[in-house]
Amino acid sequence: MQYFSYIYLGLFFLIISIFSFFNIIYSYYFNLYLSLDSYIYSFFISLILGVVFLIKKKSNLKLSIYQKILTVLLGYIILPLIISVPYYLSIHNITFLDSYFESISGFTSTGFSIFANVRHIDQSLILWRSSSQWIGGLYFLFSIILLIDFFDNNLKKSLTNFLSFNISETLKQSSKILILYIMLTFVIFIALKASNFRFFDSFNLSMTLISSGGFLPVNNLSSIVNNNIKEIILSTLMLVSFFSIFLSYNLFFFKKKNINFFQEDIILFLYFIFILILFFVFNNDYNFNSVFLSLTSSISNIGISLDNSDLKFSFIFLLLTIVGGSFLSTSSGIRFIKLYALFKFSINNLISNFKPKNVSVYKNFFLDINFERNVINKYFLTLIIFIISLLSLCFLLTISGIPIEASFKLSILTLMNTVNSSMHGLNDFSFQELHFFTKYCLIIFMIIGRVELLTLLIICKKFLFKN
Repeated sequence: MQYFSYIYLGLFFLIISIFSFFNIIYSYYFNLYLSLDSYIYSFFISLILGVVFLIKKKSNLKLSIYQKILTVLLGYIILPLIISVPYYLSIHNITFLDSYFESISGFTSTGFSIFANVRHIDQSLILWRSSSQWIGGLYFLFSIILLIDFFDNNLKKSLTNFLSFNISETLKQSSKILILYIMLTFVIFIALKASNFRFFDSFNLSMTLISSGGFLPVNNLSSIVNNNIKEIILSTLMLVSFFSIFLSYNLFFFKKKNINFFQEDIILFLYFIFILILFFVFNNDYNFNSVFLSLTSSISNIGISLDNSDLKFSFIFLLLTIVGGSFLSTSSGIRFIKLYALFKFSINNLISNFKPKNVSVYKNFFLDINFERNVINKYFLTLIIFIISLLSLCFLLTISGIPIEASFKLSILTLMNTVNSSMHGLNDFSFQELHFFTKYCLIIFMIIGRVELLTLLIICKKFLFKN
């Protein structure tokens, strides 16, 4: 492993140790001594590993795409192991598999939980669950920067003047992400607190919303979102994880404004408005608050909802979840820009059949650049792999005894890292009672939902088809 990989993972070990320390202080302050030892263990383990990784002898800073993918993938495997320590050592008698399942669910910002009743969990563990989402959301953003030349080389070219993508500068640029991430979390927290949410609920929800996570500090969202103002504020704040993490930076801190940095977010906003209008046209109830919350929760891949969600729109919410948000956001999904590129490519090819002499230009409307053919092929492959992954997971869940409809919905939510809720008709689904084989399948595909199966195929090609 290269020196940069050690720095990359060591940094997140230290971040875990910081949150462990916060939980130690919190447990001391509120006399929650029963779980105190678990956070002390996680603090020392993560701190020692972080220091060891960071003091590793410096070597070549140049990383191949294979080393980058392996670094990101390794983080999704070993970092949740440290996060699982407080679950495993808690007073709730949680098995190692359930502890790892909960930590993976939090770190991938999915939100599946083995806890049937959150009220039975002490507040320090609720705080730890939310923290795991926050860390995982930050890790996902760092991973996008690390793998951006693989995910979208065109996007990398368009942002060259904004971000430097050589390895020696990646850490400096990642610090900008960290600062923005903390600032946006603080803004969300202030907005929630100003809306009369409890301090504890505001703090946990702020970490959930910024990371597109699904863990809640309560069993039912309706218990804390008990008026129209809170509902509208919460719905609006969900959009923070739908748009690019750099939107606020571009608006307030980037001196030489360039429309290329805003176009994707503008189109995403128009896309959201268009979907919202369609809902009101075809929805006779005209329940603005409920529709608005369900829409923002779906497109941001958060997935949380109130108990009064209308199941007749559940399939549409699943489709919106598949689309996803901005490329440089914490939301999952295939990504709107990819679907747009594929749509335009398909239309151009249809036109070329009627007008063979017509020259088709695959221009990226968002970033004012042309799509390269290899990028289009990569997008097509991503879509095909998603379909294969969806069918594969659906088959595995079905043979494990889960009804076909629930398997299909759960497969989409797993790959899109979106929590099950009442708007999907799965709010009463029990993950604790699942067979260990099913839990392992969900763990694997939750990770795939974050790193994309395409990256794993590249690794397989590297090691299985050597020249």
